[in-house]
Amino acid sequence: MALFNVQDLTGTFSIADLAISLTLSFILSAFIGWIYQKTHKGTSYTQSYVHTLVITAMVVTVIMLIVGSNIARAFTLVGALSIVRFRNAIKETRDVGFIFLTMAVGMAIGTKFYLLAIVTTIFISLVIMIMSKFNWFERKVSSQILKVQLANEIAFEKLFDKVFVKYTDLSDLISVDTVRSGALTELVFNVQIKKKADKQAFLADLKKLNNNQAISLLTGYNSIDL
Repeated sequence: MALFNVQDLTGTFSIADLAISLTLSFILSAFIGWIYQKTHKGTSYTQSYVHTLVITAMVVTVIMLIVGSNIARAFTLVGALSIVRFRNAIKETRDVGFIFLTMAVGMAIGTKFYLLAIVTTIFISLVIMIMSKFNWFERKVSSQILKVQLANEIAFEKLFDKVFVKYTDLSDLISVDTVRSGALTELVFNVQIKKKADKQAFLADLKKLNNNQAISLLTGYNSIDL
């Protein structure tokens, strides 16, 4: 008589359940990672993040298999996982949605709701592709960040008012700070440049007022993460 059998090693699930769950979890999470790669528009894309999506889905699947319907086991796992701390901040809010998606898929597969996991992955991925392709909720008027440095002794409250009226539809002072160890003052504006305005002329007129100190205009910051 055998000292143990396969059921002793796998608890309440079989080897077949484990193989099916992990394989399906890998396939669906890899598909989600591909969707993320194809729809990502920022500059913070990393291969390791996509790998993390795949790993997260598979790990959550295993956790759900371990938990099963055992409430005491579930509380034990929650306590164990609560000690985990992540030091890397999420650079783009959209990335959080992908993490939750892979976790939800992993939970569905781990509880053997295979059809739910497949339909959820396909449907939400289709929504993501549509939103990305047609630029849903994109602002028609894009703002730009303008940084202007000038000497500390220059009064800046109304210094650029005439230039802003000529070249912009909107200009708001966001922050005032010192740079270069306090040698200069840096002003940060949120501006909306007029459609027909000449940006080079705009910057040239600003340089006349700040004595040719550094000026930078960040364009497209609404569509990329900095």
